[in-house]
Amino acid sequence: MKFFKSISSLLVVATLLIPSQGIHAKTLSTQGFEHYIVQLKNEALEQGFDKSLVEESFAKVKFHQRAVKADRKQPEKVETLDTYLPKRVPSWKVNKARTLYKKHQKLLTEIGLKYGVQPRFIVALWGLETNFGKLTGGFNVISALSTLAYEGRRELFFKKQLWAALTILDQGHIKISDMNGSWAGAMGQNQFMPTSFLAYAVDGDGDGKKDIWHNQVDIFSSMANYLKKEGWSDEQTWGRQVKLPQEFDASLAIPKNTGSRKNWLKAWTSSEKSLAQWQALGIRRTDGTSLPNVDINAVLIFPDNERGRAYLAYDNYKSLMHWNLSYYFVSSVGHLSDRIKFPPIQ
Repeated sequence: MKFFKSISSLLVVATLLIPSQGIHAKTLSTQGFEHYIVQLKNEALEQGFDKSLVEESFAKVKFHQRAVKADRKQPEKVETLDTYLPKRVPSWKVNKARTLYKKHQKLLTEIGLKYGVQPRFIVALWGLETNFGKLTGGFNVISALSTLAYEGRRELFFKKQLWAALTILDQGHIKISDMNGSWAGAMGQNQFMPTSFLAYAVDGDGDGKKDIWHNQVDIFSSMANYLKKEGWSDEQTWGRQVKLPQEFDASLAIPKNTGSRKNWLKAWTSSEKSLAQWQALGIRRTDGTSLPNVDINAVLIFPDNERGRAYLAYDNYKSLMHWNLSYYFVSSVGHLSDRIKFPPIQ
C-alpha cells in the first residue's frame, strides 16, 4: 500500500487490507452488472431507504471497468523511503503548502484550537491526499461502489460503503450528481470513505450540511475531528528521524509486518519506552545531539529495515496510522508538516 502514486487515503488503502471473501475472479459484463443493480436496489429498499432516493441514486449508475482493474492491481514493491519521500514531498508541494497555510491561517488556527490539532498537519494531509483539493477523483461514488460490490471479492465491504453513501444522500449533504470520488469510493478533499464520513465529517459552518467536496470550513474541520477522535494531542508532534548507534539491537523496533492494525497496536504497547530510555540505549537526533529531555514515550520504527531510516514515533503517529496504515504515508505527512513549521511562516 505504501507504493501508491496517486491518492493514498487510509480509507482507500483499507479496502486492500480487507481479506478476500474466497471468491475467485468472476466474468463481469454490463448485462451482469445491470442484473446486480436490480438486486442492490431491492436490498436498499429492504435496508429502509426511500424508493425515490433509491431510484434517483441508481438512475445513472455505470459499470466502471477501470475501478475493477485498479482494485485487482497488485503494486510491485519497488520503492524505498529515500525514493518515495522526494516524490511525495517535492519542493513545489512544500512551497504550495506553506502558501496555502498562510492564506487560510485564520481559519486553520480557529479549527486547530477547537479540536486540539496543529494546523500544519491538516494542511499536510490535505496536500498529500488530494493535492490541496485538486485531485479528488472523477468517479460517481454510487457507480464505483456498485461496481466493486459486483466484482465480488469484497462485496460485503463495498455494500456497507454503499448503504453509508445512500445515508449521506438521504441526509442531504450532497447531490447525487456532485457525489464524486476515487475508484474505491473515497470522497472529497480529504478522501473519506462513506462510513468514515458518517463517523468523522463535521458541519463546520453550521449550514446544515457536511460538505467535504467544496466547503473549506467543513473540509478542515472534518480532518481535525478525525485526528482528535483517534487520540490526537496538540502537546506532541508526530515523531522524529533518529540516528542509531553501532551494533544496535534492531529487535527493539516494532516488526515491519504485523499482519493487522490490532497486532501493530499490540506491538506498539510492548515496544514503547521513554525518551530517556531510548537515549540510554544510544539513540540520538540525526545531527548526533541528545533526544529532547521531555517525559513522553515513543516506539522505534523502521519503514524499510534496520539499514534504512529510523524514527522514534510518538502517540500521534498512531492517529496518522489509523488514517492510513502505511509507514510511508505517515512519514510523508510528518515530513511535510515539519517543512510547513520551519522555517516559520512570516
